[in-house]
Amino acid sequence: MSITITEHRYTADDGAALGYLRRGSGAPLICLPGGPGADVRYLGGLGGLDGHRSLVLVDQRATGRSPVPEDRSRCGYTAQAEDLEALRRHLGAESVDLLAHSAACLTAQEYAAAYPGRVRRLVLVTPVGATAREADAAEVAAIRARQAGEPWYAAAVAAEQELAGGSVDPERARELTLRTVPFVWGRWREEYLDLYRLPMQGAPDWYREAFYAGAPAPGGKAARLARLAGSGARPLVLAGGRDGIVGALPARRVAELHPGSRLVVLPEAGHRLWHEEPQAFLEAVLSHLEGPQ
Repeated sequence: MSITITEHRYTADDGAALGYLRRGSGAPLICLPGGPGADVRYLGGLGGLDGHRSLVLVDQRATGRSPVPEDRSRCGYTAQAEDLEALRRHLGAESVDLLAHSAACLTAQEYAAAYPGRVRRLVLVTPVGATAREADAAEVAAIRARQAGEPWYAAAVAAEQELAGGSVDPERARELTLRTVPFVWGRWREEYLDLYRLPMQGAPDWYREAFYAGAPAPGGKAARLARLAGSGARPLVLAGGRDGIVGALPARRVAELHPGSRLVVLPEAGHRLWHEEPQAFLEAVLSHLEGPQ
């Protein structure tokens, strides 16, 4: 089956012309990429989901077809929830189905809380947390240690240590990052490396700091969590049991936070579930999107 991909733009509240792709056919499903600041095209067809829904693949601020704002605070995840509301109006929808991956799950949860009733169904794929990146270092270390016998492991660890040391030129940083990507996957395959060699453009170096700047100060975290819990979103939360990026603990905590949520852990998958377990991923997501309210 041929999948159609088209480019589109919409106007944000500050007048910025922001971009998105439409992929597939059927009822629209807004999809937010992680990273933060990753090129949305890495989501691909989300394991065949584009054969059932029209994926609205969002270019977040300063990525893809969306321009770099003069005010960097517009890249914060709380601010980007406002862009989602502008996109909803552009699509002419009373409410939307929304899927987010990794860091973008912060934006999605914020949107559900800031605009009650605007999210019909919410899918959170390997979320990093509810208000910030909340991975458990011990859990991630234990997941990675299970792969210590793999031939790529020593080089990946050395690359991470060199990157952590700073003062690495961009070309060297890209080479080192490619060595670390096996940690993303539950079971690494060499063919996955091709996914990282596609002509994609990520966000500027400063993007990560700007994105997380919307996180609450320690004193305000409890209030933010209560606000998110009261959104009524009832998300499907998906996690990989072998996720060497954030582990499964953030997903469990996010699911516990939202009353009526459903947690699905794919025990052998990593951070990109739709590649490693496409059928299980597809069945879980479609069941949530198309099932009774």
